[in-house]
Amino acid sequence: MHIFKVTTLILFMCLFNPSVAQQNPPVYVIVHGAWGGSWAFKEVDQLLTVKGNTVYRPSLTGQGERVHLANESVGLETHIMDVVNTLLFEELDNIILVGHSYGGMVVTGVADRLPERIQKLVYLDAFVPENNESVNEIFVNDPKKYNIVDGGIVPSWISENQTPPSDVPHPYKTFTDRIVLKKTKRMEIETHYIHTVEKGKTPESDDFVIHANRAKQKNWPVYILESDHNPQWSAPIAFVELLKKIEEK
Repeated sequence: MHIFKVTTLILFMCLFNPSVAQQNPPVYVIVHGAWGGSWAFKEVDQLLTVKGNTVYRPSLTGQGERVHLANESVGLETHIMDVVNTLLFEELDNIILVGHSYGGMVVTGVADRLPERIQKLVYLDAFVPENNESVNEIFVNDPKKYNIVDGGIVPSWISENQTPPSDVPHPYKTFTDRIVLKKTKRMEIETHYIHTVEKGKTPESDDFVIHANRAKQKNWPVYILESDHNPQWSAPIAFVELLKKIEEK
């Protein structure tokens, strides 16, 4: 009986002691970009896990290990619901939601659906869409130059015989679908923008400068990370250090 009372007391102290609560860091949910998959952020996952964080990195429908589900009907709403359902079925809250590149479209939609579960929102060299905008309207690439096969944009940089893990065709419908945003509470989420700029180049010459500028106009903190568009490979340690800095703000 004495042991039971002591155990109960310790449990009570752990639940209501602020210093103990701080030992439970936020959960990271990382959404990859177009043509990618969860595999792209494996090293980032490992680095954050070592630092005590739990990380989820869902692959969007038709991408990564879910490439076999690709079809012409997969759209932006499909991808938003991929992540929404990850949050719901895994019962996640206290989330730092990170969207890379095209993933910016997805995390914007997720934040609109479940703003109460998200502690912070991070755009990693990503699209920052306004309501009713599509990727094709806010991306520098010319849609007429895409090689579209069976509803997917085939990446020109991948050889036909390349083995997994590798980039795969991205559902074109996700680039033409317009995002629908309804909840103003989304705008209350603390939001940060990481603008990757290659060494020797200026932020103004980068393809995503329009979105970094949108972030500035919204008074979000904007960070310059010396890297190409994919810091998860070219600068994973620096990227994770910056994420932890944002987490601790």
